[in-house]
This record gives sequence, C-alpha cells and structure tokens, in this order.
Amino acid sequence: FALVWSKGKLHGLNASGPSPKKISVDALKGRGLDKIPTTGVVPVNVPGAPAAWAELWKKFGSELEFEELLRPAISYAKEGYIIQPGVGSVWEKSFHKYSKALREDKSILGWFDTFAPEGKSMKAGDLLRLENHGNTLEEIGYTVSESIYRGELAEKIAKFFKENDGFLELSDLEEYYPEWVEPISTNYKGFDIYEIPPNGHGITVLMALNILTQLELEDMNSFNSTHYQIEALKLAFVDVKKYVADPKSMKVSIEELLSMDYAKSRANLIKDRAIMPEVGKPFQGGTVYLATADQYGNMVSYIQSNYMGFGSGIVIPNTGIAMHNRGCNFNLDTESGNCLEGGKKSYHTIIPGFLMKDGKPVGPFGVMGAFMQPQGHLQVLINTIEYKLNPQDALDRPRWQWTGDKTIEIEQAFDNNLALQLERAGHDIVVKADSTSFGRGEIIWRDDNGVLCGACEPRTDGYVAVW
Repeated sequence: FALVWSKGKLHGLNASGPSPKKISVDALKGRGLDKIPTTGVVPVNVPGAPAAWAELWKKFGSELEFEELLRPAISYAKEGYIIQPGVGSVWEKSFHKYSKALREDKSILGWFDTFAPEGKSMKAGDLLRLENHGNTLEEIGYTVSESIYRGELAEKIAKFFKENDGFLELSDLEEYYPEWVEPISTNYKGFDIYEIPPNGHGITVLMALNILTQLELEDMNSFNSTHYQIEALKLAFVDVKKYVADPKSMKVSIEELLSMDYAKSRANLIKDRAIMPEVGKPFQGGTVYLATADQYGNMVSYIQSNYMGFGSGIVIPNTGIAMHNRGCNFNLDTESGNCLEGGKKSYHTIIPGFLMKDGKPVGPFGVMGAFMQPQGHLQVLINTIEYKLNPQDALDRPRWQWTGDKTIEIEQAFDNNLALQLERAGHDIVVKADSTSFGRGEIIWRDDNGVLCGACEPRTDGYVAVW
C-alpha cells in the first residue's frame, strides 16, 4: 500500500492481491481444516509488492530506469549483507516456528534452503548472501515486474503450487493489477489524517480519532489521556474487525463507520473504568514501512509485508521468492464480510499514514507491527497533534498495546504511576520485557519553511538517510 503526495494531490495505491479463484470454505473443510493455517500453500494470496513497485514507477518515476532502482538490492543480495540486531532477534523465532511446521508440511522445506544456510538460524552479525534473490530481482527489473505475473517467474510459482496441492494458479497471477484508490481521512484539531480505505484497517485510526474529538484529553502523562485513547481504540478496533473486508463484500459503508454521530454514540460508552468493548451498529436503517521526501515536494508513505516474519514459509525453488500468508486473515464464517472466497481481498493489517494541514502536506508516517499498527498510528498522532512533540520524541514515547478483552501490555519504560492508575480503573496491565511487538515507526514532517525532519525509533533497525 502507498500514499503519495505529488503535484498538489495525494494518491492512494492498494496493491494487495486477492485470494486464488478456486479457494473456498468448502475446499478447506474438505481438507479437514476448521480454520485457515498460517503456513503452507493455503494462506497464500496473489503477491502484490512487485506490481506496486512497477505501478509507482510508471506513474511517478522520472529520472531512473526501473532496472536501476533495483540495483542496490541486487548488490546486497549477491554480495551479501550483515544481519542487524533487530532482525537477528526475531530470525531465531522464525527458525523454530518453521521447524515445527515442517514436521507436518514439507512444502516449506525451501525456507530452510534459503534462509537457514547449513541448517542453522541466522543471527545478528552474520553475513547473508542470497544469489537467487539477486537473479530474480534482475528479472523483475528488466521486465518491469511482468515476469512475476505474466512471465517465467509466474510459471515457476504456478508450477510449485500445482505440485504441492495449492490453490494459486497461473491465471490468478496473470489477471492481477494494483488499484489506485481515493484515500480516506478525518480531521483532528485542524490536522487532516489520511489512510488507505478498506480492505486495510487504517480506518481504525480515523474512527478512534473521531471518538477522541468528543472527549477532552488532559496532560500527556495523565490517566485521563491514556485511558481515553485506550478505550477509543478498543471500540474502533472491534468494529473494524467485524465490518472491514474487501470493499465489495463490506456490509457497512466507510461513511457510516466514519460518521461523527456514530463516533459520539461510541464516545458516550467511555467512562472512568475499562470496558469490555462490543461491536456497535454504525448503520441506522437506511493495514516494511518507508517514508521518503525530496527537494521537489514529493512525499511517499509506503508499506509492504510478507506478514508474520517470513510469511507462509513457502519459497519458490531457485528464485528466493518467499510467499506471504495474508490469506490467514480471512475467516470461515459465511455470515462475515471477511469470509474466505475465491478472488477476494482479505482484511489487511499494514497501513501507511499521511498528515496534512490546511490543504498542505505535513508528511508521511507509519508504524509497523500487525495489529499494533493502528494503535501506533493513534499514539504517534496524539503525541504530535495534541502534545506537539517533535517526530523523534513522538516515536520514542513509551507505548501501550491493547491485546484483547481488558488486557493492556505496556513497555518497561512506561510510567509506573500511570500504569497503577490504569490498573485501578480495571485495565489488566501486563509489563513486557521485549519492545518488539510495540511497533517500529518512521516519520518525515515538513515545516512551513520547507525544512524536513526525519525520525526513526529505537525499536527497529531503521535509519534516517539524507543524500
């Protein structure tokens, strides 16, 4: 997904791919499955990232050929690169996860051939070379991504899935193209916050902000401020989990979910104690993040993901292509708008954000981390707009994370007195030793003088680069 500011307009790109046409609830039940697995051939939808690169280049590229854009990545793949601390810390977890899955599913054997050289997990400081990745990126480069959809790479992908009893076929790849979409937004205290519309859950952020406009936040470290943010987020999240799906299948409109009347009714539920959030009725009768900016005024908020680390564990032989597992975010409830169907886009957790004021771009922002993403967006925006923190401070602030029911996880640096207050109000507070799950964000803001300020938080291996 991407939000791109160029020549006075904000553009939205949805390059998430649909499920294979031949997959269905009955097909999974016929295999003895009562839920969608997170590994193997089943949860793989059409991959969208390479198509997104090409589409963005076609619309906004100016000075460089598409092949040239991929040369740095090709160099890192073929010559090798050093595993950074953040990535190294989670690589071991993935190694154990896929080792366990391999006992029942040999289709993911290619993951070990590619990402666990000599049968060992990579760790921080190791040098990793990916020759097949380099070759594949070269082919993607000179075919402007066509090969992976309507060429040799597509045929290799389709062949693998046929041999391993998967659903993804050549025609699913051949028929895929990204979609340009109109970004959705809300206004919070003079700032316009933009997100990609469903099937992503960026609308969660906007709904929570709408609820917060009905409430009065006190000081940054106050119980009132944090409690209200948590409760607003919970109410927005349960609605989004219920209603957001492929737009063609949604049973509630975006306008209804973003209605201020609905936000007011949800805000009325927020009291001084933690609530167990329940789905509301918005209708009345009738989701790797990069932020970039240049000297010409262009700004990009871009995000892509294999999901759950390395995705499905499927790696197409001799290509390095690791398939995602976004299909596991469907459900098998035939009454749900997000029920599994062939040719349908699943609920997505990755969301790029963009901030504007008075019709002018302030800049791109994002917080990686699955279901933490809208929660990270909300906290960063409140830190920025409500409490006027600079981008680095806005990212560095200790975070909370709602994980279900009344459970709120907090980082070790979180204010202890505030944590106790939240606990007394009925929140189930859990202090986490590892901050990895609390999001990994980046921001670029442009001020009224055209000065760019970039920030990247300590929870990630990211970097602010200027050239």
